[in-house]
Amino acid sequence: MLFTSYGFIGFLLAVFVLYYLIPKKMQWPFLLIASYIFYFIADPRYLIFIAITTVSTFYGAKVISDKKVAFDGWFKEHKKEYEKEERKALKAKEHSVEKRIFLACLLFNLGILAVTKYTNFTIANINSLLAAFGRADGISFVDLIIPMGISFYTFQSMGYLIDVYNGKHEAQDNLFKFALFVSFFPQLVQGPISRYHDLSQTLYEEHSFNWKTVSFGLERILWGFFKKLVIADRILVAVQAIIADTDTYNGFYAFAGAMFYALELYADFTGGIDITIGVAETMGIKVTENFIRPYFSKNIKEYWNRWHITMGTWFTDYIFYPISASQFMMKLSKKSRARLGNNLGKRVPVYLSSFIVWFTTGIWHGASWNFIVWGLGNFVVIMISQELEPFYRWFHSKVHVQGTFGWRLFQVVRTVLIMSSLRMFDCYRDVPLTFKMFGSIFSQSSLSQLNAEAFIGMGLTGFDYLVVFIGMLILVTVSLIQRSGCVREKIYGLAAPVRFIIWYGLFMATLVFGAYGIGYSASQFIYNQF
Repeated sequence: MLFTSYGFIGFLLAVFVLYYLIPKKMQWPFLLIASYIFYFIADPRYLIFIAITTVSTFYGAKVISDKKVAFDGWFKEHKKEYEKEERKALKAKEHSVEKRIFLACLLFNLGILAVTKYTNFTIANINSLLAAFGRADGISFVDLIIPMGISFYTFQSMGYLIDVYNGKHEAQDNLFKFALFVSFFPQLVQGPISRYHDLSQTLYEEHSFNWKTVSFGLERILWGFFKKLVIADRILVAVQAIIADTDTYNGFYAFAGAMFYALELYADFTGGIDITIGVAETMGIKVTENFIRPYFSKNIKEYWNRWHITMGTWFTDYIFYPISASQFMMKLSKKSRARLGNNLGKRVPVYLSSFIVWFTTGIWHGASWNFIVWGLGNFVVIMISQELEPFYRWFHSKVHVQGTFGWRLFQVVRTVLIMSSLRMFDCYRDVPLTFKMFGSIFSQSSLSQLNAEAFIGMGLTGFDYLVVFIGMLILVTVSLIQRSGCVREKIYGLAAPVRFIIWYGLFMATLVFGAYGIGYSASQFIYNQF
């Protein structure tokens, strides 16, 4: 069910009205039912997968948590009866049991994700290898269901399991409450990947109707629709035209396509997250922010602290830190320092851990080599940037530009260009073609390509480009205002007629200038595919 469809709007309206009409103690059970209905409408078969993940994770975490509590209570009472080494052995034995349960649950659920999402990708690569060795007969592909949002709800569930295993919080005792945490319908489509200790604080509470909270949620939803329909789905037409005809649209057009896609992706993804957060907010539920003005970042590391924040922190907390602090990495660090010297040797475990994280990040985005190369491209850029830090320090000691507006602007533009270049792997979905089109920017660009007729031939009129440009200016203006606080709070402090003009104007702009009709469509959100 598309967020931008009439069906979703009708569904949301019904959920919203009933949510505040029913007894407050029934609000969270009602949301669970609504979430499963939402998933059922998408495809009834999806329910099997999300139910299996929910039940297995719930009971796996509960067994681990209950064993921890029982053992800690028993150990506190009886530890004086044992010597130090015996106490260590008892703890190790208990931890070993918990670890086996944890790993079984973790591998089972990640296995479901791997089988559904990566089986055919694996078969394709095996067939390519067989063909390289002269084997014409390959393995047949498998017709598998890939449930909507499986990457998001699996990672969210596994984050909860890991936190329980690490003792950050006890397991939820109510299966149905946990089921709501996994399936909460606004974030099923494209995240964010919520942490249990964050989302649970408001998810199960009783909420009374509060006009300010509801109006703020509706405003956030409207802002998301504006970004999605007026900007993302409109510029999408030009992006698709550039990608579809690489013989015609190379050189400067490939550069323009990368810039257009950067705008489309941002407006599409953040627009969807705005709708998610807004829907939750209308019901008094707080969902974690996923973006903080990423295109204002001055380097790639900062960019990833601002873009898809919940995914980045998930990979950092649950993959990077455990791997980098593992016994294997400790031994590798020691050996590396002994053979390569302290300065270089200490980098090896960090870079290896980062390599694994970025490889995983790439393949999480999609079962395709273009995503893997995109992920590793981010790794290479970040690694080079870190290695050049001594040069940066030397440069700034000689050229005193750091902190100036011109330098900050240069850093922002540089970051946007680098990230847009890497995102070309997402555009063309073919690694050799992506490199070819990137190379054409430098080898085939010419002034003759800068003509209005060519850009009109991409399916957009001059008026369309004007709408996109004005929409982009609005995005930039809002982002600049956000640096000093919440925009909705600022608008809320204005006089009622002014507030009405702003929000009614945005509503009408979305209604009138949204991408509808012949040549346009309210497309699925990009991150729904992940």
